[in-house]
Amino acid sequence: MQLERADLYLAGRWRPPAQAKSIALTNPATQEYLGSVPEAGPTDIDVALAGARSALTDSRWADLIPATRADLLDRFADELERRAEATARIVTAENGMPSSLALPAEGMFPAEVIRYYAQLCRETPLEEWRAAIHGRGTTLVRREPVGVVAAITPWNYPQSLAVFKIAPALAAGCVVILKPAPETALDAFQLADAAEAAGLPDGVLSIVPGYGDLGEYLVTHPGVDKVAFTGSTTAGRHIAEACGRLLRPVTLELGGKSAAIVLEDADSERLARGLAWAGLQNQGQTCHLSTRIVVPRSRYAEIVDSIAAMASSLSVGDPTDPNTRIGPLVSERQRTSVEGYLAQAREDGTIVTGGRRPPGLARGWYVEPTIISDIDPRSSVVTEEIFGPVLAVLPYDTVDEAVAIANDSRYGLAGTVWTADIERGVDFARRIKTGTVGINSFDIDIGAPFGGVKDSGMGRELGPEGLAAYFDLKSIYTRMKQEQGASNA
Repeated sequence: MQLERADLYLAGRWRPPAQAKSIALTNPATQEYLGSVPEAGPTDIDVALAGARSALTDSRWADLIPATRADLLDRFADELERRAEATARIVTAENGMPSSLALPAEGMFPAEVIRYYAQLCRETPLEEWRAAIHGRGTTLVRREPVGVVAAITPWNYPQSLAVFKIAPALAAGCVVILKPAPETALDAFQLADAAEAAGLPDGVLSIVPGYGDLGEYLVTHPGVDKVAFTGSTTAGRHIAEACGRLLRPVTLELGGKSAAIVLEDADSERLARGLAWAGLQNQGQTCHLSTRIVVPRSRYAEIVDSIAAMASSLSVGDPTDPNTRIGPLVSERQRTSVEGYLAQAREDGTIVTGGRRPPGLARGWYVEPTIISDIDPRSSVVTEEIFGPVLAVLPYDTVDEAVAIANDSRYGLAGTVWTADIERGVDFARRIKTGTVGINSFDIDIGAPFGGVKDSGMGRELGPEGLAAYFDLKSIYTRMKQEQGASNA
């Protein structure tokens, strides 16, 4: 499969790029050329931003009542769903995501997110009257779209993480300029095709593939009103500094090094099966994974053996095979980085299983799922985000020590607790300094806020909180008593 795109989707129209540069994509499973897209430049962003700012006052978008805007979002979701299988195949070819994951996560899930925000768009009042706390007046509180949103997304879940930003922004009445990661720029054009087919007005969505310098130009452009970014903590810190200087609102969903706290009563087989998803999903290239497994010392050997048996049983290979559980890493650079951590693991601990390139797979950027025991807790393998199929198992003696180990991280994105007692698990989850916690599993709920603390970011996506991030609030005070109720007009 080779895919080529010649034009950019700017301000709702297909246009030739301003510069004669392209981004070539490589299939990580075969190391063969996959296709290319135009590389956007500053001039293209200027065109996109001019169209975006115009759309904010164009009656075809700005004057839509929420119910009509929601209907448009539903059509957008329908068009994405029609393309679900093709989009999933593209994502698998771009980043090596196993096809069994790509179809639900990158093909179908984005449409669900958009429909959720379409419904919130219908239900969320844009105005409400509040009686003044002091005095005899009332205040009209208005929710108004923040404006032009610069959305910058990574390569690991390119469709879903783009829609986490696009869906609430459009539901709020904002317009979006999306800069996808260059490694997965092809699937972003599926979003453009769906937007065009759904009839999104000109200027509402633009797609500008490019590298870091283009992202910096977009983030700091005076035509941008808000930035939404998912990616590394290093890049997020740089974006936050730029937005801080500009007093520009920003949402950051960054890295993680989440802990799985295993309580004494946990079922080791259920834990092992669960960690195939909660610890190794997408060959470890998932920000919220529980990659530090914190287990009772009294059961340490048993649980290490159980997790190792699970990891060694996972099918590694061609990501288009529906039986494959572990595909290739996204790039040669990513595999080199992971192998650097594995070399450190051999010095600081014991590799129980994995730790190599799989035999029989001469092509493709593969690494075996790896379990590490007896590791120095100060090792970079334990403290840094690896973004590969690597789990480190750490012992604890008391439950207070387990919580302390979980919280001893500069990250705070997610985590899991494994126990036969759900109430006790929830009690432990309350003690973990992190944004999300799963009990005996982990999944992302569209209706609940997702995001992190500490070096894992700021702000939240999904849920009503994700929509609120794209509104500015205006208060209009009057001394006259107002009997009128809320308005969604």
